[in-house]
Amino acid sequence: MKVLSVASEIYPLIKTGGLADVAGALPLALAAYGIHTRTLIPGYPAVMKAIGDKAEKVITLYDLFGEQANVLEARHDGLDLLILDAPALFNRFGNPYNAPHGEGYSDNWRRFGALSKAAADIAASAIPGWEPDLVHAHDWQAALTPVYMRFAPTPEKPSILTIHNIAFQGNFDTGIFPWLGLPDHALAVDGVEYYGKVSFLKGGLQTAWAVTTVSPTYAREIQTPQYGMGLEGLISARAHTVHGIVNGIDTDVWDPATDDTIVSRYSAHKPKGRVENRQAVGETFGLDNDDSPIFSVVSRLTWQKGMDILAAVVGDLVAMGGKLVVLGSGEPGLEEAFRNAARYYPGRVGTIIGYDEKLSHMVQAGADAILVPSRFEPCGLTQLYALRYGCIPVVARTGGLADTVIDANPAALAVNAATGVQFSPVEPWSLSHAIRRTINLYDDKKTWLAMQKQGMKSDVSWKASAGLYADLYKQLDLMVSKP
Repeated sequence: MKVLSVASEIYPLIKTGGLADVAGALPLALAAYGIHTRTLIPGYPAVMKAIGDKAEKVITLYDLFGEQANVLEARHDGLDLLILDAPALFNRFGNPYNAPHGEGYSDNWRRFGALSKAAADIAASAIPGWEPDLVHAHDWQAALTPVYMRFAPTPEKPSILTIHNIAFQGNFDTGIFPWLGLPDHALAVDGVEYYGKVSFLKGGLQTAWAVTTVSPTYAREIQTPQYGMGLEGLISARAHTVHGIVNGIDTDVWDPATDDTIVSRYSAHKPKGRVENRQAVGETFGLDNDDSPIFSVVSRLTWQKGMDILAAVVGDLVAMGGKLVVLGSGEPGLEEAFRNAARYYPGRVGTIIGYDEKLSHMVQAGADAILVPSRFEPCGLTQLYALRYGCIPVVARTGGLADTVIDANPAALAVNAATGVQFSPVEPWSLSHAIRRTINLYDDKKTWLAMQKQGMKSDVSWKASAGLYADLYKQLDLMVSKP
């Protein structure tokens, strides 16, 4: 089976979040099920530099939103790629979506509309000798793909749209609509119109044959006003086509037994190697050298991630005897709050603003616990990395966090099933209570080691989830009338 995946980022070439990890890992996992995936991505400078002279031109699009663009094919780290080489749209250094001042590029509608249009053309056999059986689009940046497919004159192929975070919808003024090249009737309730605007995500949700989210709990949550971000009515109406499939991680990249970015390798069977990594984390973040538990954060510092809640209880964490390391960037006020915490609690709190892939591995390998107090979390990968590395996740009971972490309640502890700590609601008092529970568990070394080992044995790979995607692909393929 041949699948065209469409994504605005892909690991290891270009990454701002979990979308890139999924786009990079899922095609590799699907190969075991007889599914060959080619992924269409924008030709950002980092992508073009990485592929170098390995790419070959397969087609030229002479009028893609007023620009001439080439589609290149290349193979990189086991991934079969199609690269949309359109310098006027994508030859911009830095963040793929945001201008240097931090706001989204004013022509993002054009940039990612072009990505979707190119994908729809490829779906309609634009590449000689290769035609996909199904198209899988990711998030709002690729969400016009099923829209173009629906309104094209050619027979429609099955399409899937995966929502990685429904808060990001790609909503634009209706003045852009004439430039999209869609028929007039597409600007309607069963097309891209959404409360007087053009919405890429809403259009994709309306027209894709199936919708997936990145965890079963999130699939249910987005059908409610609390989490649906205004789209809950449409999603509820299409509930029979909505599937929650939890993300996995690349267990070759994230494996403490083989990870060459950490100080000392270890495994669930030989966990003592964590000690040297723990010492390295303490030295890197300037912490006191004692046995008190090291809590960690590797995250965007934003309201969604509950970082304001954590900032409010740093004093409680320290007073309970804990230490905290923070690695991340985000809202300026939250960055400053954690910088101030490090200044106010020297030796107990360490903060590094920014993101470093190697350091994130070190934190997972050396910290005792990781805090994920998200207000909503479609899936979350941080807690999966933590499970893999024996770093106990302390998570809000929402989305994929609720689906992947087994709370250390008495019943779970009694049968040695617990892998972390869940809490709810996302309020300072509740998080503070969860931190106290975690410290009590840490003080019981036998229980703590059992939780670490149980977490490290959890199957956080793509194997099971890729199987669910493969089943869904095949169900949709059977819906197509074959000659």
